[in-house]
Amino acid sequence: MSEKTPTVVLIHGAFADSSSWNDVISELKGRGIEAIAVSNELRGPALDGSRVAALVREIDGPVVLVGHSYGGAVITAAANDADNVSGLVFVAAFAPEEGESLQDLLGSFPANDFASGLVPHALPTGDGGEEVWLSIALDKFPALFAADVPQAELMGRTQRPIAAAAFEEKSGAASWKRLPVHTLVATGDLAIHPEGQRTMAARANATTIEVDGSHAISVSQPKAVAAFIASAVEHSIATAVEHSIASAVEAGANR
Repeated sequence: MSEKTPTVVLIHGAFADSSSWNDVISELKGRGIEAIAVSNELRGPALDGSRVAALVREIDGPVVLVGHSYGGAVITAAANDADNVSGLVFVAAFAPEEGESLQDLLGSFPANDFASGLVPHALPTGDGGEEVWLSIALDKFPALFAADVPQAELMGRTQRPIAAAAFEEKSGAASWKRLPVHTLVATGDLAIHPEGQRTMAARANATTIEVDGSHAISVSQPKAVAAFIASAVEHSIATAVEHSIASAVEAGANR
């Protein structure tokens, strides 16, 4: 008995864009796995998650959601509004509990120097007001975000800012409590402390691996990241087959 291979939907985080998944997509394609990267607005997990969920619902068949960094909070929200999500993969990512903000999580991790590199920008809202967005200072971006990426300076110059309010927003229901979870810990991460990543993985009962790399690990280690995502896809297929067999057995017993 076979099941349809899930589509992989990749969600970037703050200070990055969907092109950060380019090499991972190529690696997954070589494994016969369909993958797309979705751009999110970096406005807050609820809004960004609802828009990702709408796109996921358009996909015919199961979907494995993959989030990097802030994207982990986005997939946590999105999975609550898309019934075809069959698994979650967190890549150096936040996995918030219900009622927990990203700032709450950061405050519970060992301290690092990442906040020192953030630069606030007062940007117009379109209705006459202003809101604060954050970027990483260009001179600090390579060391803090992508220390093992040759094109780190270029990444810094093409980064996308995130709304400061996104860090204060409280998370909705923790979809990782009811879905299979896979977590990749980036051991050289200077943005989300590796100990924090391990803690979130443990409470989500995640299948976990550790890879030596910076926060931009999808760029610096695309083969390792793609291989891990592929293992999550395989797990999703195996789980679906098990459920189909169990349903068939139950239906036979009830005849």
